[in-house]
Amino acid sequence: MTLPPLLILVIGIATVLGLIIRLRVNAFIALITAAMVVSLLAPGPMAVKISRVAEAFGENAGKIGIVIALAAVIGKCMMDSGAADRVVRGFLNLLGEKRSPWALMGSGYVLAVPVFFDTVFYLLVPLARSFYRRTGTGYLKCILAIAAGGAITHTLVPPTPGPLTMAATLNIDLGVMIGIGALVALPAAIAGIAYAQWADRRYDIPMRATDGEEAQPLSDERLPSLALSLAPVVLPVLLIAAHTTCKTLAQPELADYAQRLMQQEDQLTEKAAAQRAEADWERGLVRGRWSRVAQVTAVLGNANLALLISTVIALWMYYAQRRPTLSEMAKSVEISLMSGGVIILITAAGASFGQMLKVAQVGAAIQDLFGQSNDAAVGMGLLWIGFGIAVLLKMAQGSSTAAMIIASSMLAGIVQGQNLPYHPVYLATAIGSGSLIGSWMNDSGFWIFAKMGGLTEVEALKTWSVLLVVLGAVSMAVTLVLATALPMAAGV
Repeated sequence: MTLPPLLILVIGIATVLGLIIRLRVNAFIALITAAMVVSLLAPGPMAVKISRVAEAFGENAGKIGIVIALAAVIGKCMMDSGAADRVVRGFLNLLGEKRSPWALMGSGYVLAVPVFFDTVFYLLVPLARSFYRRTGTGYLKCILAIAAGGAITHTLVPPTPGPLTMAATLNIDLGVMIGIGALVALPAAIAGIAYAQWADRRYDIPMRATDGEEAQPLSDERLPSLALSLAPVVLPVLLIAAHTTCKTLAQPELADYAQRLMQQEDQLTEKAAAQRAEADWERGLVRGRWSRVAQVTAVLGNANLALLISTVIALWMYYAQRRPTLSEMAKSVEISLMSGGVIILITAAGASFGQMLKVAQVGAAIQDLFGQSNDAAVGMGLLWIGFGIAVLLKMAQGSSTAAMIIASSMLAGIVQGQNLPYHPVYLATAIGSGSLIGSWMNDSGFWIFAKMGGLTEVEALKTWSVLLVVLGAVSMAVTLVLATALPMAAGV
């Protein structure tokens, strides 16, 4: 007899928390164990209940493995070459030592718009470590500042997948989504800085040593130039953003192509035509200036290739500044890959656990809880429904992006035909706000913050998880204020 999905969710959560916090089991083993437990309790043929865990693990490792491994190498090279020191000193010269966390928050805020949060944190955390080496204080404040800036725009500002999908699902103009999303995100990021300062005073969490000995800082005259030091961080952002922009500009050409397909085949639905157009674009069959350019940027702007190019630059910079032997370079790369490998295992295991919760139909069960809320889902109450659904989905399966996509699809059906007293963009920001809350062991961001930042699981729960509650609560409050003061709805 199959257990109810929400009971399976409780068992899965209890398994993870019990193994990690109570029994101190390694996070990878705990997450894989919980994934298998959930899969065994979930519906499906008995013969595939274990193999689907391995398949989900492999699928997610394939998505993140190359990027995380290369980013780990870039981070170590930036530290050892003095590039991270140069960037930090540039921040200090521009803003002053006391304002460095603000500079790191701003960097995360901007960089996470076109790039996944995981990559942004990997690329910026060496700056926080270098800041601590230089000042001997404020390490937790700095990594929380990076997390605050990166997490908030990742969930509210396109072209990251979650906000982009919400805009399409709720029929929101992309420019409006970008503008209002950034407006809602800014006060939340500032609140994140305030929390980071409080947490740094409250918790005594130092920067812990990484595997291997860190290179000694170079004098100013021996550091690489600021432009070269920024290149490993900025270059992948520019390449990825260039593809996002070109693909967006090519959308009208794809839409025209889809319309022609529908005219040629009467039975072809609009959705099927759009899918065919996308597939034909990938094969290079769609004509148009931006479509042709996007074919090129699809290669250069692929995160795996962009990070590989940055890795080459970082390795060359390390060699130019330190002049290591080939064996010393190989050892440095090996150390960084070993640390990256651990994080890949944990992150993929957490994603596998989240995937098994989906197989157990936890998301559908949560949707059923809110499926009869149409009569009550009016005005401001609808914002709270979107927020609440996103919170539950985030806690259940760990992915903010998945929570945003599912919740916005649900809300799109609820609001269809209703005259909202505000622009639907506020539904999107309410959902994005909720998708921040409830980050714990099944969230890849939790593990990246904990392992790359050098925190224990309990320390990450006290800092990272609470930070995201602050970000989500403040962005929701700003959403409510703007929906009232700046509704932008016709006839209001």
